[in-house]
Amino acid sequence: MTDPGPEADREFESVLTYLKESRGFDFTGYKRTSLMRRVQRRMSQVGAGSFTDYIDQLQVNADEFVALFNTILINVTAFFRDPDAWDYLREQVIPALLAERTPEEPIRVWSAGCAAGQEAYSLAIAFAEAIGVDAFRQRVKIYATDVDEEALGQARQATYTPAELDGVPEDKVEEYFEQYGSRYSFRKDLRRSVIFGRNDLVQDAPISRIDLLVCRNTLMYFNADTQTKILERFHFALAPRGMMFLGKAEMLLSHGRIFEPLDLKRRVFRKVANSPVGYSRFVTYGYPPRRPADVSGLDQLREHAFSASPVAQIVVTGDEVTALINQQAELAFGLSERDIGRKLWDLDVSYRPVALRPYVEQARLERRSLRIKDVEWRRAGDVVWYEVHVNPLLGKEKSLLGVSVVFHDVSWARLLLTELEHSNRQLESAYEELQSTNEELETTNEELQSTVEELETTNEELQSTNEELETMNEELHSTNDELQTINDALRDRGVELDDLNDFLESVLTSIQAGIVVIDTEMRIKAWNRGAEELWGVRREEAEGTHLLNLDIGLPLAELRPVVRDALADAESQAELTLDAINRRGRAVVVRLMCSALRGADGRSHGALLMMEETRTGAGGSA
Repeated sequence: MTDPGPEADREFESVLTYLKESRGFDFTGYKRTSLMRRVQRRMSQVGAGSFTDYIDQLQVNADEFVALFNTILINVTAFFRDPDAWDYLREQVIPALLAERTPEEPIRVWSAGCAAGQEAYSLAIAFAEAIGVDAFRQRVKIYATDVDEEALGQARQATYTPAELDGVPEDKVEEYFEQYGSRYSFRKDLRRSVIFGRNDLVQDAPISRIDLLVCRNTLMYFNADTQTKILERFHFALAPRGMMFLGKAEMLLSHGRIFEPLDLKRRVFRKVANSPVGYSRFVTYGYPPRRPADVSGLDQLREHAFSASPVAQIVVTGDEVTALINQQAELAFGLSERDIGRKLWDLDVSYRPVALRPYVEQARLERRSLRIKDVEWRRAGDVVWYEVHVNPLLGKEKSLLGVSVVFHDVSWARLLLTELEHSNRQLESAYEELQSTNEELETTNEELQSTVEELETTNEELQSTNEELETMNEELHSTNDELQTINDALRDRGVELDDLNDFLESVLTSIQAGIVVIDTEMRIKAWNRGAEELWGVRREEAEGTHLLNLDIGLPLAELRPVVRDALADAESQAELTLDAINRRGRAVVVRLMCSALRGADGRSHGALLMMEETRTGAGGSA
């Protein structure tokens, strides 16, 4: 293996560059020490002496990419991993998330770094328990992403062994899984709410409007710059007051401006509202805040700023009197300064494009902001879509000053949604995959923990390994001797068996009478030369055929009850005299003796038929 040094570092970087250019996997953001160790582990398995030699192997053998990625992306996960943290998620985080949303509002969850899907299905069970199965199917979407296509394939199948379900209580296994043979499959009706896709946290765009983002023990494998980029994407992905659930290996202490801890021990954080975008603006400096200088004409400045706002806005007083209308609202809804001072309900805008009265009343009474989605407004042949925000304006001591109604033009978003639907959901799938870059956290955490344990116990393991090898050597010698003895015994037994088979064959051949042996299903196991001479059916044609299906001159209908008695009773013996037609077409009288094949257990294992021609029948000649 190549010794570490500047030359080895350059060769290793060439491996990463080749992986990025040939397969689109960008590992340059991973921590070099652990990444190089995993690549070298795979190189030792295939016998590559240097990074350059290994690139040659990758160029020649396309299957080697799969083996390398499986070595780098160690998919270690489990259902409800770290039970204490999951209990907090179910008892505190999910109820708080639901309390901030209406009963009909959709819930979007992102499991970044989902590996084989256990974490995503754990989230599905947690939300189904919280809001009920029917509501879960209608409201919840779980986007589960990873860079490992093989792991995503396993996750989509959603089948697990009993050992992989150790973290799931027995009653939940019965309720949410269906057993097929020795494996358990997650319920199909709930599986439709879990969407799997490939996403690289470093290169791909994040999923947006996420209410709960779960990314456990993945960030620790990235360097500081890459972690910063990923956290910026997570911050963008989360909806206002969205929550993030990390693994126990991640603290997130240096990003307090964009995420505030709800429970630091269990690694649960909330997105900070109105935080700046771009990590360079997240860093706090120790300078005291500066007081603004006195500015004259503030009232006039505020009035012009309100009037020039790019979104339509109307402000009413606590008595429902229209107090302010900006220019955008005048243009959009045909209002003017003459409407100021009139009751809002006397204006057309109070009921077109949406009935505002109930929302304004609710905002006044409950003192909370409301959002009205998907408001359609047809104007001069054009269709405009609005999202209306109704916000109470509170003064000192929570006294109501008025209500602000803001019309956000979201037509571009509706147009984008229409285009996504027309593309047969392909863009939606691609968009979801852009956000799924976080699932390697769970897998990589296990590898890091095992590495720490390996470093602590290396000396003991080496000693133990040497002792085990010595013991194994002795056991192998002993096993080889035993195998040699067994081989000799099997060889002797084979010779005996061959002799016995030759003896039985000579016995059957020597008997002049026709001998037929059948098993319990009346299939012929033996057919001697006497039977061939009597009926004209060769041995290879008869053996394996059902006795009653043979086309010979023997009256099988009369033979059937005798054979069945022999198959049923180990003591059965019978003798019949039957009129038959031999292989030459002559009528003959056949004496047939039927007896059961009695086994060592005292039961019948078949029947033995002995047939002998006694004389020529009435229609034939001697």
